[in-house]
Amino acid sequence: MKHVLDNPVWSALNSNNKSFANGNEIATYFDPAVSPFVSVQENTPANLEILHQTIPFAKPVLLVSVTKLTIPDCWYVLNRVDGVQMVYSKRSGIAHYDSAIRPLSDEHVPQMMALTNVTKPGPFAEKTIELGHYKGIFDADKLVAMAGQRLHAFEFAEISAVCTHPDYVGRGYARHLLADQLQRILDVSETPYLHVRSDNTRAVQLYERLGFDTRTEVFFYVLQKK
Repeated sequence: MKHVLDNPVWSALNSNNKSFANGNEIATYFDPAVSPFVSVQENTPANLEILHQTIPFAKPVLLVSVTKLTIPDCWYVLNRVDGVQMVYSKRSGIAHYDSAIRPLSDEHVPQMMALTNVTKPGPFAEKTIELGHYKGIFDADKLVAMAGQRLHAFEFAEISAVCTHPDYVGRGYARHLLADQLQRILDVSETPYLHVRSDNTRAVQLYERLGFDTRTEVFFYVLQKK
């Protein structure tokens, strides 16, 4: 039996993120203003052709797979990003998080967009905040670090958009924000997980120190309809 995180976007859009789901019984997608992620029930060429027919827009989309895929000719493959999926395995001993962490709201979206444009933690759109639980650290009124949650696949909650402005790296902000997110997820009896680029050694090492274990490799395909 496949693990729900083998197809995390499909699992999320058919469970705790169902209110964001568009599509049908084979292919689903987010409103691109929320997230570029798309999914199919099984990552087969035939289903990817159905996905092509299902989405009504030509913007680039992001497909996640734990195996390398054969992409049908109806798609442009703009990029493939190789990563790992990591799942939190500890249940105690979370470091105390910084009281300076503040909840983020719609008024902070311009700063959140600016920060993610600089730091490139992954896709972040103008309505991504609706996925929930984004928090940040400020220097006066300037947002300098943040983290939140994205895909909620059954009992698994994905930590996402963990980023710190380059001028503020080395102050422990990412660790504080991660600890805050971990505690919130564990408090509701869910399991934290995340995705990170394979070549981001610094982030992988941080996550390992915090109690994450690599579950599987993962491939992010950036696709666009022909």
